[in-house]
Amino acid sequence: MVGTPENDDPRSFHLAPLDEAAAKLAAILREERPDVVVSYDSDGTYGHPDHIKAHRITNAALDMLENEGWRPRKAYYTAIPRSLMEKFMEQVPEEDRRNDTIRIIGTPDELVTTRLDVSDYVDQKREAFSAHVTQNDPNSWFTTMADQLYRLAFGTEYYRLARGEPGSELPEADLFAGIA
Repeated sequence: MVGTPENDDPRSFHLAPLDEAAAKLAAILREERPDVVVSYDSDGTYGHPDHIKAHRITNAALDMLENEGWRPRKAYYTAIPRSLMEKFMEQVPEEDRRNDTIRIIGTPDELVTTRLDVSDYVDQKREAFSAHVTQNDPNSWFTTMADQLYRLAFGTEYYRLARGEPGSELPEADLFAGIA
């Protein structure tokens, strides 16, 4: 994370040379030929330097492949609708808002093209998040929020179509909509 000694380590992902990392990803994409690629948006969702680097690397790799004459059918960026983020922040205790522990602005609602119902996987998502202690305080409100609120916040995933054409009427309900 920004401000940590690990972030300044020359081996840190966000410090990887863009061209080298993009070439490595392009090699994988060239071999696998996925129909859909998903990455972070340019803000890394909440400013995480590795997420921002993943965005840059993914786009550089996709540009390389397009220059070679191939591209996936679609590329998406993860999104959190701005209106949803504003409603969520209203639920965050005042102390946490004052401490500026959450720095997510959200994606303008009109740019969100895809909504996926992932409510069947909320328990696994929560378990995975809880195990990711480098990104969160295990005692924070965000980690310990009530189950009902957690399900509401994380039972739907949102995306912005960045490359390609929608496969159905918007909002799409499937990243693979329109791909036979």
